[in-house]
Amino acid sequence: MLKYKAYFNCQQTKENARCSQMPPKNDPMSLRSGKAGIAEKIVGNADRDVVFSVRILGESRDNLKQHFHDFIRAELEERDINFGDHPLLLPFIETHGHELTEFVTTGVALEHQLSLREFEKLAGDPMKLFRVDLWDSLSDHIEKAEAQFVSGIGGLRNILAAVAEERALQKSKGDDA
Repeated sequence: MLKYKAYFNCQQTKENARCSQMPPKNDPMSLRSGKAGIAEKIVGNADRDVVFSVRILGESRDNLKQHFHDFIRAELEERDINFGDHPLLLPFIETHGHELTEFVTTGVALEHQLSLREFEKLAGDPMKLFRVDLWDSLSDHIEKAEAQFVSGIGGLRNILAAVAEERALQKSKGDDA
């Protein structure tokens, strides 16, 4: 069973108390322990939390999506709604075709899963080398995700500054009225 800790770093002032729930940097239970720590936690829970499932890709997925586009068109035509009747009909068909495709592929994926233990047994991996590969892959992808987020922080700051500027402008317009 996992144990959860709550952290509160507070600075008391006369007006208010400011608190954050960020754990200390040296806490081993913290996500700040890095990509290796979280990858190890995930692999440690792999028997319970990792599954292999069917995923429909490529031409088969395209065929399924095309089937739903054709199905939606036929159903609309049966109800006297023709392709040229409205400019948003094509985006409607594409959006709903995508949603129906996702529904089918997700349903199939949920119904056809193997646990990590079952996969290791079928693959003949008694040394559990797949877990090492999984750890490496998790660690690499976590590092890439963190780098991607950090690279976008400047853009987020610009957006937040623009929002603050717009709010100040709106407030000044409201004060002038």
